[in-house]
Amino acid sequence: MKKIIVAAICLFTLATLNGQAVEQRLPGAEEISNRRTSFNLEEIKVRWKKAALENCTGVPCITTGPTGPGTGGSFTCGTSTVADIDGNSYNTVLIGSQCWTKSNLKVTKYNDGTAIPDETANNAGWGGLTTGARSIHTGYTGSSSYIATYGYLYNWYAATDNRKLCPTGWHIPSELEWNSLFNSIGGILVAGQKMTYTGSSLWTSIINTVDNSSGFTAIPGGY
Repeated sequence: MKKIIVAAICLFTLATLNGQAVEQRLPGAEEISNRRTSFNLEEIKVRWKKAALENCTGVPCITTGPTGPGTGGSFTCGTSTVADIDGNSYNTVLIGSQCWTKSNLKVTKYNDGTAIPDETANNAGWGGLTTGARSIHTGYTGSSSYIATYGYLYNWYAATDNRKLCPTGWHIPSELEWNSLFNSIGGILVAGQKMTYTGSSLWTSIINTVDNSSGFTAIPGGY
């Protein structure tokens, strides 16, 4: 599944059959029963989230409040940085009541120190994996020089592992938290222009209403 990726926000579209005649028929009782069993609403939600995580270039981390996690109130979102277990440092930005890291994760270990396997050389793809993994996105031809800017790609199993990817006190944002972010800056219809990096060096084209006023600084990844 190919996609347009901005930071870790994935936009998915449903394919349609344009101009093609499709034979219609009524499904039988057994087929209806099988569909209900195999594709209930909760399973569809899980599959969508799994696909989103497996196809996004890394993920940012989030915590709540301007002070964030820290010792003795020493952390101030927007000026303080946060470090992962590898020692990578991430700038932060306060948007509404949420504190976000300003770049995607590039950590190679879970918080307990266990290494996350690197599957960059797995040409067969990630479909057969049932454990956590990371990769340099194939859209960047496996060049390690892109890690600093775009972070690693993590699959569903790594992102949801109990050992955690984000630094202590931080977590991967939920769908509700993404929606809260959008609502805090005017809603889904204008969030994109307020979250997007304004420079032209990375985008092939960019509309003149983009202003990155939120400070999120979303950059293009994938294709």
